[in-house]
Amino acid sequence: MKPRRAEFLVMGGGIGGLAAALALAREGLRVLVLERAAEFGEVGAGLQVGPNASRMLDRLGVLPAVTRDAFFPRRLLLRDAVTGAPITALETADAFRERFGYRYLVTHRADLHRAVVEACRDTGLVELLPAKRVLEVEPRAGGALVRCADGTRYDTDALVAADGVHSLARGLLVADGPPVDSGYVAYRGTVGVAELVARGGLPEPDGMVIWVGAGRHLVQYPVRRGELCNQVATFDTRAFPTASGENSGKSGTSHTSDIDAQLDRAFQGTCAEVTRGVEMVDRSRRWAMVDRLPAAGWSQGHLTLLGDAAHPMLQYLAQGACQAIEDAVVLADSVSAHPGDVEAAFKTYEAIRFPRTARVQTTARTWGEILHVGGIGATERAALLGQRAADDFEPVDWLYGDPLCPNPAGDIREDVR
Repeated sequence: MKPRRAEFLVMGGGIGGLAAALALAREGLRVLVLERAAEFGEVGAGLQVGPNASRMLDRLGVLPAVTRDAFFPRRLLLRDAVTGAPITALETADAFRERFGYRYLVTHRADLHRAVVEACRDTGLVELLPAKRVLEVEPRAGGALVRCADGTRYDTDALVAADGVHSLARGLLVADGPPVDSGYVAYRGTVGVAELVARGGLPEPDGMVIWVGAGRHLVQYPVRRGELCNQVATFDTRAFPTASGENSGKSGTSHTSDIDAQLDRAFQGTCAEVTRGVEMVDRSRRWAMVDRLPAAGWSQGHLTLLGDAAHPMLQYLAQGACQAIEDAVVLADSVSAHPGDVEAAFKTYEAIRFPRTARVQTTARTWGEILHVGGIGATERAALLGQRAADDFEPVDWLYGDPLCPNPAGDIREDVR
């Protein structure tokens, strides 16, 4: 069969890929999106959206839809997982909004994904094709050829690979081998807020809490208008091995009782609130925490990477999806600035994005070490962080107020207050 032509082709229908398609469509470009799953949807539960990403969602015209069912925590609080004592906090209400232009919001991944899918369809310029598992990418002069498992082929002028941390396209551009396994795994899921509160597992239902301890932490925050609580239990499988060591650090949905018991073992000795929360964590699936060191060269010719395919990062700054959304807008801006010159546009996009994403990647690693320190290190962490005021935003200015992501509207929208 003759390959189908596509002006712009995006591999991957996750949040980053769809945001890229939407951003390009806002520039009047036609985009084809290939998604390997049978339908366009998101796996996972809660998602944190910092003001840096809210600005981009606002530019894309989807922020009102995203905030419709979102939750705005009053503050982000770090607590000791063993004693329950507060360590430090970051206020995220009025003063935060005045500083960065947008509130900090948390939402269900599916809600944000759905908003972007609907916006893509509404443009009339984005075609979404599910059940398209890409087997081969062949860069060519002036474009690329993509072959799928169902036998279909696509000839595109510009290929944007947003195909995740295990990106097929990355191997063509950056020869850095497989992702780096941190040794940590995470269990994610939601539970009813009323049920969790009734069992004494959510002491601050109007905020986001991170309970930290040596080699482990639990994150809790409401989503869906405050009706559900997203929980993420993370621990170091090397510090808390299974009795047999079986499958101790892998992702998956098939668990033995030994592996399920590993989660409980990791959180033994924690305070009552953490114990109750972990008891109610969804155990149907767990994710291995992987990332990569920053590596340039992910834009070459008419092929570029986006999101986790370009710069996978650990979750400790809650910036994976946020950085992918930033990527999408900067990519479209670069294409607009270089009409008819895809190679120049892609090079400009990487030149703008690489320094910032590299800093987020490396800072996420450092913050993970800070969260999981034990012993005297934990005591020093509490002493140092306990000195800062909750409205001291200077440590996050670089992340939430980055000059590369200005607020184009120049105002504070009522729907994100």
